[in-house]
Amino acid sequence: MDASPLATTFDVQLPAWVLSELADVPEHLPTDEDRVRLVNRLAARNHREDTGGPFAALVVVTGTGRIVSAGVNLVLDSGLSSTHAEVVALSLAQIRLDAWDLGASGTPELELVVNWRPCVMCYGAAMWSGVRRLVIGGDGSELESLTGFDEGPLHDDWVQEFLRRGIQVHRNVLREDAIEVLKDYAERDDAVVYNARGTHGARADAPDPRPGRGLS
Repeated sequence: MDASPLATTFDVQLPAWVLSELADVPEHLPTDEDRVRLVNRLAARNHREDTGGPFAALVVVTGTGRIVSAGVNLVLDSGLSSTHAEVVALSLAQIRLDAWDLGASGTPELELVVNWRPCVMCYGAAMWSGVRRLVIGGDGSELESLTGFDEGPLHDDWVQEFLRRGIQVHRNVLREDAIEVLKDYAERDDAVVYNARGTHGARADAPDPRPGRGLS
């Protein structure tokens, strides 16, 4: 057994380049296209910076488009499999607003904007976060077929489950632009597909970015 003490905390921080990328972005993004255009831009840079996969997310005020938080996939940067872009953006919004429920009474209606349909983990994270709307750049099999990522068993009625809970879903906003980001990632010789156990088309020759110490 590893003799080191149990870990009791973890910390996730946006890389500095995200704030640099947002420096010229207006505080308000009035249209869905404006919002998705920004997440595509962040997703494209994220993988070029090698901080994680080609994924980004925003939490914005639905009515005005005011940016509450931004997130990018930080799995490679943090070494934590849970740090998908949606989880990062939602968590940072909850910290900023000091509220675990982003749909609490008296707060403005908030939405989560992503460049591609959430995986099964982020599906749950979005559903339980309190956001009232989900805006998605692309939805379909292209992510898995182009990159080899395993997004998990999302059921055919996933949109209806959001609707049942009062969460609106707007799909395929600037979809072709979102696909171009995925293609750019897939064309990299050194792209890391960080599926556990190397399943579902993960690149066998991709290096392990953060080998674990393991337990004995």
